[in-house]
Amino acid sequence: MTVARILRYHHELPVDFDQLLLGVHVDARADRMHDPFAQRFHLVVDHWTTRPGFSCVVSYDGREPTGFAYGAPLAAGREWWRGLLDPAPDPAVTFGLSELMVRPAWRGQGLAGRLHDALLEDRPEELVCLLAEADRPRAQARCESWGYRPVGPTRPVAGSPAYWVMLRRLRAVPLQPVPPVPPVPPLRSGREYRESTAAHPDGSVAGES
Repeated sequence: MTVARILRYHHELPVDFDQLLLGVHVDARADRMHDPFAQRFHLVVDHWTTRPGFSCVVSYDGREPTGFAYGAPLAAGREWWRGLLDPAPDPAVTFGLSELMVRPAWRGQGLAGRLHDALLEDRPEELVCLLAEADRPRAQARCESWGYRPVGPTRPVAGSPAYWVMLRRLRAVPLQPVPPVPPVPPLRSGREYRESTAAHPDGSVAGES
């Protein structure tokens, strides 16, 4: 399988763009679709596609979407690394890389790295932050190969996997980890999930290459 092109999208999204993302997600995470957290991905998509500064890149093989990466700037004071770094980075403007997924038939050809680099190309922020699943060391290692460093653990919402907060400067400056902070309180409904993600939304990088 080959990838002919990667297209960039912002707030002027095509009709049914959310269905495109959900379709890739179902294939990329087929082994986890029994998990209630994975089944709530439509809420994550709804939240992120309406965030100010939303940006997404989608790879295609012909007309077939094969993977995507998306994110948006994180609100000042609500960055995922907040509380894990002391002193806080300065300047601290941070882009949150929420999701990166590649469908199984298109893995093994470096597509995850291409999507990652395309999404971050020409970003104006000082920092980029993502959440890597704590029980997937290969995904963490891949993020480290892209220049990220773990700064502490988190569990952003009830029912989510445990993650490592990983941070990278878009300009090379060392980042030092500090002791972890407690997990956020549990959520009990879809509405609470939306409210919580506005403060400390989920973001993850799948272990695809």
